Amino acid sequence: MENKRVTNIAKSILNLWNIGLFVAVWFAFYNNYTFDTFRIAGGIVSVIVYIFIYTSLCNLYRAYRIASSEIGETVFSQLLSFGIADLIMYAECCLVYNVYVNIVPGLVTVLVQIIGTIFIVALTKQYFVRHIPPKKTILIYGKNVESQEAGRFKERLLNKYAHLFAIEALECEKEKMDDFKIKSQKYEVAILYEVSSHLRGKYIAHLAEEKKGFYISPTVEDIMLQGCEQKYLLDTPLVKYNYRYNNRRNFCLKRILDVFFSVFLLILLSPVLLITALLIRLEDGGPVFYRQKRCTKDARVFEILKFRSMVVDAEKNGVTPCMNGDSRITRIGAFIRKVRLDEVPQFINVLKGDMSIVGPRPERVEHVKQYVDEVPEFAYRMRVLGGITGYAQIYGKYNTSAYDKLRLDLLYIENQSLVLDLKLILLTVKTIFTPESTEGFEAEKSEKIKLKSKEQLVRAKKKIEV
Repeated sequence: MENKRVTNIAKSILNLWNIGLFVAVWFAFYNNYTFDTFRIAGGIVSVIVYIFIYTSLCNLYRAYRIASSEIGETVFSQLLSFGIADLIMYAECCLVYNVYVNIVPGLVTVLVQIIGTIFIVALTKQYFVRHIPPKKTILIYGKNVESQEAGRFKERLLNKYAHLFAIEALECEKEKMDDFKIKSQKYEVAILYEVSSHLRGKYIAHLAEEKKGFYISPTVEDIMLQGCEQKYLLDTPLVKYNYRYNNRRNFCLKRILDVFFSVFLLILLSPVLLITALLIRLEDGGPVFYRQKRCTKDARVFEILKFRSMVVDAEKNGVTPCMNGDSRITRIGAFIRKVRLDEVPQFINVLKGDMSIVGPRPERVEHVKQYVDEVPEFAYRMRVLGGITGYAQIYGKYNTSAYDKLRLDLLYIENQSLVLDLKLILLTVKTIFTPESTEGFEAEKSEKIKLKSKEQLVRAKKKIEV
């Protein structure tokens, strides 16, 4: 409760600061250009529009999550929220006045908003660290999970959220509920990581009865249930699974959105694309584009188009995923990867109908075979067209495990809609500036994938010879 109280106070102060500054500058300067008549009424409507845009973007970018996010992430989310809102209102002023209005007052407003936001967020975060201790937590992992994997999960969790969780126990699931009941009394929060389904229900029932906080890692079946709707055929509750990805109306709307955004962005970014192509060519004289076979809907194979970011013979020794500090990446390649420019040519794939803007990331043919061998349900991702961006790109990383990618992408597949697509496109703007989302595989993991790909190639050749 203390966490929420502090967060709500900080949220109110942020709203007052950022909205108040906009109101002051709008009525002092921009409102005079926008409305010749009904200035007060027009100004009030403009403020209401601004508040709606700003708060909606704050909720979308999780800009109020001061407790669970780093200071830099929260400040950047706030900057995106009031920055986009300020820009939209400035555009409104210019369009109504039909002349470019002086942007300096708006830029000064943004600068002051940033300074105030940094101060408010940093002060709130400091209060959290000093006065609100992390909750005593027990992490229970399933019997099919190796202890090393559970340890890595704990480490990743504490790297970002050590101020929220004090994980004092890391234990494998046990059949005896009495042991769990006694053990759980010492802790405020329980995290159930890949716990067996028959035990998970018992654990949840007890934790709910004791009003303990708990987190669970969902199974594929859990996520698929989100694609169901309630049915009242009898007095027995029923749910029916809906194949949302087969909805023709949604597909047509999605296709219109894909074509519109692809044409718009390719035209808008054309000068940047030409300069990028020239720099790639000048660096080593190699080809500008890189083509790679990927799997999309119904396992159909197509050639994805990207700006080349590695040396020409990067995979002469076989398929090797990108690693942290990979020496094969060129100087221009390192930059375009960082700002995601290497992905922009894929809008051509979208126009051709091979991809969508939003959807599961189409994987390499070699990786799909390996992932499906490891996790058969991975094939579920190919129910829809592959996308440039999606849940796994926004909430995961380049090196996210196959099973976690599957679960993230299923969350999209089972909940997809035009509104969700628009939300994910807006969230991608934030992800572009998040370095950890492009984090490569560790050298050991990359080598395993390389060896696995070679084994598959050898097996394929043997089949051909037979």
